[in-house]
Amino acid sequence: MAITAARPDATTTRSVTAPGSLHMTSPRGRTMRWVSNTVLLIVAICFAVPLLWLVLASVDSNASLAVKVPTHFTLDNFTKVLTPELAFIPLANSLLLSGGCALITVVVALLAAYPLSRYKMRVNKPFLYGILFGTCLPITAMMVPVYSLFVSLNLIDNVWGCIFFLAATSLPMAIWMAKNFMDSVPISLEEAAWTDGASMMTTLTRIVVPLMRPGIAVVFIFVFIQAWGNFFVPFVLLLSPDKVPAAVSIFNFFGQYGAVAYGQLAAFSILYSVPVIALYVVVSRGLGGGSALAGGIKG
Repeated sequence: MAITAARPDATTTRSVTAPGSLHMTSPRGRTMRWVSNTVLLIVAICFAVPLLWLVLASVDSNASLAVKVPTHFTLDNFTKVLTPELAFIPLANSLLLSGGCALITVVVALLAAYPLSRYKMRVNKPFLYGILFGTCLPITAMMVPVYSLFVSLNLIDNVWGCIFFLAATSLPMAIWMAKNFMDSVPISLEEAAWTDGASMMTTLTRIVVPLMRPGIAVVFIFVFIQAWGNFFVPFVLLLSPDKVPAAVSIFNFFGQYGAVAYGQLAAFSILYSVPVIALYVVVSRGLGGGSALAGGIKG
């Protein structure tokens, strides 16, 4: 009986490892992994040490620039800071400035992004590039003519004038972000509403805006945080102590001749960070993780 030996098929594919490929299990791969982990650890420490100092100094009666565990934990720093003049009024002013700026910016950005997203015109690209150029202008270079304009319009020390100027400086990036989010909303949904007699403003407010709520939340938080941490604009345009936001009133903890109340400064910084963190948590929980477009279109 003849026996035929099975020959391997010429079409059989083999996984061949390239001689120059790098595996994480190889000595060189392990070295690269250790190097990358070390770099990431150093970066994490650089971010963690200031936050650690902030927490420890806020409960230390003899706080300094050194990161140390307090010998006696105390809440006196928070007690001294939690006064209407030092905390409540400046934080309320910050909420008014940042919230008003974010609301105005989001509304105007949606109205500006809608025609840029839905209509193909020759001016779209030049207009968008002009907006992008507006984001490159340094705020310090604009403040001299802006201050002169505010003086002529009698808007110096006017809270709403400062809000509108903050909104104007936030608009370029907000329009870019809103347009990108609006592009993800299918226009076929609007076309179905147009056939039923809906106007463009109706489709914008009842179809586009509800479907891009996560994007609107991102734009709102981005603008709010920018306005919340803005020091230079309120410092120049607002003069009365009862109108300045917390970003400006933090100067109260820097005394003369270089003296700094480190404990109170750390306590105020923690209080100053709470509204932004709370806004992020509330918005992220309210939006959830699902997409607003899920089930919006049937193939």
